[in-house]
Amino acid sequence: MDFNDTPEEAAFRAEARAWLAEHAPGFRPSPTLGDAEGFAQMPLSRAWQARKAEARYARITWKVEYGGRAGTPIEDFIFEEEERRHALPPYPFGISLGMCIPTLIQWGTAEAKARFVPPALRGDTLWCQLFSEPSAGSDLANVRTRAVRDGDDWVVSGQKVWTTGAHLADYGTILARSDPAAEKYRGLSYFYFDMRSPGVEVRPIRQASGHSGFNEVFLSDVRIPDAQRLGEEGEGWKVAISTLLNERMVVNETDFGTINIDDLVALACDTGFPSGRPIDQPENAARIADAYVRAAGARYIRYRMLTALSRGEMPGPEAAVGKLVVASNLQSMARLAMDFYGAGGIIADPTQDPRLARIQDAWFYAAGGRIAGGTDEILRNTLAERVLGLPQDARVDRNIPFNQLPN
Repeated sequence: MDFNDTPEEAAFRAEARAWLAEHAPGFRPSPTLGDAEGFAQMPLSRAWQARKAEARYARITWKVEYGGRAGTPIEDFIFEEEERRHALPPYPFGISLGMCIPTLIQWGTAEAKARFVPPALRGDTLWCQLFSEPSAGSDLANVRTRAVRDGDDWVVSGQKVWTTGAHLADYGTILARSDPAAEKYRGLSYFYFDMRSPGVEVRPIRQASGHSGFNEVFLSDVRIPDAQRLGEEGEGWKVAISTLLNERMVVNETDFGTINIDDLVALACDTGFPSGRPIDQPENAARIADAYVRAAGARYIRYRMLTALSRGEMPGPEAAVGKLVVASNLQSMARLAMDFYGAGGIIADPTQDPRLARIQDAWFYAAGGRIAGGTDEILRNTLAERVLGLPQDARVDRNIPFNQLPN
């Protein structure tokens, strides 16, 4: 692809840059508050999201009727690039607008889209995605949460875990087992529902970082109208796949987490360390160079994905490569950045050193990032099978009713 802006793209970049220069300074976040999931400064994040939605920058590629501009993926990327030049609040809407709402737009009714898309785009409402369970993580089709038909409703019971943002979410999308006598990948149905429905209990999971962005969700006879089913009954796996494709794009960001390669280089050039600039030490320089190459590779892979989208194609296995590199690179960069501080790198006090606090957040978050959106092992399997053409793993659960599989 041509990495230079076309005349049209250059004009859009100038427009976006001017708009951001006018509006972004009023939304500078607190330097001592932050978390990788982006929930620490919700009021400011919502206000910035609403400002972008008003100017139709909140979701550039969406149709005008959904609040977008019907723009190109390249324009969306250009705006992201320009937005990163400013100090702005965290972005807690990745799951809402990158996974849940696109699924609703693809599979929902006109009435549902008219009701739910505008407030989600403005940031007025927050959505979460209830997929993972204690026995269904990478093997998502192993979900055991039950959905039993009762007239015009479904009665849903079970447990979900690692649900990001459930403690703040207004609505959620959920994959549940509606026909246990069907084969594993069938007999699943997909719904959306109000997170404040009777029978929904959310328990935040306190993480080692001190944040609680992840949650356990317990559902006890939660009634969901059949009108809130997305896709055909028993065909929820097809809907889930569309969500997972969107998720892979969201977690493939080159600025995954709370620090990026530019932050690492700037820190390494800082003269405030007792031993001098970290970048002047050969071992550090080599590790920084390795991180830079990985970050550049991930960025160019994303360019390839954007090119595919701009041609009306779906991204291929390169999405797995990008996410595999981005998550592990974040972990390496955060560890290296803490090494610059020596023994002081373990001191956690954001009021004393907000920059170190962001690095520590990134280090804690990176381990989860290597699980979210597909574990490293699953991604390597994808590359092995779809790129290298290697045989698939042996599957002993094919063509067997789910209720006959061993627990």
